[in-house]
Amino acid sequence: MSRYQTRIGGFGIGGGWTPAVKALVIICGVAFVLQIFDQFAGSPSFTYKFGLSPAAVTETYYLWQLVTYIFLHGGFFHLLFNMLGLYMFGSELEQTWGTRQFVKYFFICGIGAAITTIIASPHSPVVTIGASGAIYGLLLAYGVLFPNRIIYLYMVIPIRAKWFVVIFGAIAFFSSMSATGSGIAHLAHLGGMIFGLAYLKGFRVFFDLKGHYDRWQRNRLRRKFDVYYNERRRDEDDQQKWRKWRN
Repeated sequence: MSRYQTRIGGFGIGGGWTPAVKALVIICGVAFVLQIFDQFAGSPSFTYKFGLSPAAVTETYYLWQLVTYIFLHGGFFHLLFNMLGLYMFGSELEQTWGTRQFVKYFFICGIGAAITTIIASPHSPVVTIGASGAIYGLLLAYGVLFPNRIIYLYMVIPIRAKWFVVIFGAIAFFSSMSATGSGIAHLAHLGGMIFGLAYLKGFRVFFDLKGHYDRWQRNRLRRKFDVYYNERRRDEDDQQKWRKWRN
């Protein structure tokens, strides 16, 4: 049984900082400090240049925003809760997959969330920032890999990870269907989960195909060995018969 079985209210019990999770938290923290200095300078150009603006991407080809927006946040608590989610779900996923695979999945979800936002409003000048889309992708992966882990919602309500994912996925979906003035990019959350699910399904199919290929290769080598072994046995039997005939 894993020592990471229980998660309480968004805080991980046990475990430690994994390399990619630690690096991502540090980068987000440094970016947040730069945002603060930029605001003190009187012109938040840093956020507008590196946040996700669909109009900037589609009209002036600021393609770097598909990645850089992930590291910017709209306030301390926005940063805090995203980093807690990254630590809580990301650490065990990185330990399970390995650093390289985890980083790849994280950015697929984050960029997927950005693409979803751009498709919905390709000429919108509204700037989206935050790692929430990528975090929702991590949440989905956690629910898929560890569906029966218990999460204590708000440190009180025990709920299995798979239902936790369903609830938050439904919230993101219905919120994205309605126009709200909350400023929360619900569509990006949903996009992160959708791209994460598509990747996980494709990832599983890839390894299923690879497994079939490996089995085919093993059977092929086994048949070759059987042919070689049978021929060798026949040669030895023929040699023994020849010796007996000569004697």
